[in-house]
Amino acid sequence: MSVYKDELIYTAIVLIILLVTRAIIVLTVKKIGQKSGTTEARAALIGRYATVTLVLLALLIEAFIFGAKSSDITLVFSSVFAVIGVGLFAVWSILSNVTSGVIMFFSFPYKVGDKIKIHDKDYPVEAIIEDIRAFQLILREDNGDLVTYPNNLILQKAVTLMEKDALDDSSIL
Repeated sequence: MSVYKDELIYTAIVLIILLVTRAIIVLTVKKIGQKSGTTEARAALIGRYATVTLVLLALLIEAFIFGAKSSDITLVFSSVFAVIGVGLFAVWSILSNVTSGVIMFFSFPYKVGDKIKIHDKDYPVEAIIEDIRAFQLILREDNGDLVTYPNNLILQKAVTLMEKDALDDSSIL
């Protein structure tokens, strides 16, 4: 036990710093989510992404604390990233949608309840946003059809926010 006394103290310090950092990030994400009108579930999802990133960072720091050499860590990470890279290439679309979901959390100008028009030449959509998830938007068309639209495509297409007055007029007809 006394052999690893310094390492255990450094580990406790790293753990406290990362827990405080995680709490700050989660609170900040929740405040941003409330300010932009997103759901709590989306804010929690972004918080989980941050937690996973911090855990991986903690593992890297712990390896250095317990005496791992840079060359050993480089070898491990290059091997792991090679395997992950091959796997992610196979699921590129999913990774693209998740990344788009994170981007949309921080800078998507539309929120649940807004009626939008997506200018897609193959499948134009005019619908109300029912939910914004990690992989796709859930949209409800005027005829009641439910449309799921991938997050990566919504960031690539022109989108128009339909005016509130136009929505009220169309509901009268």
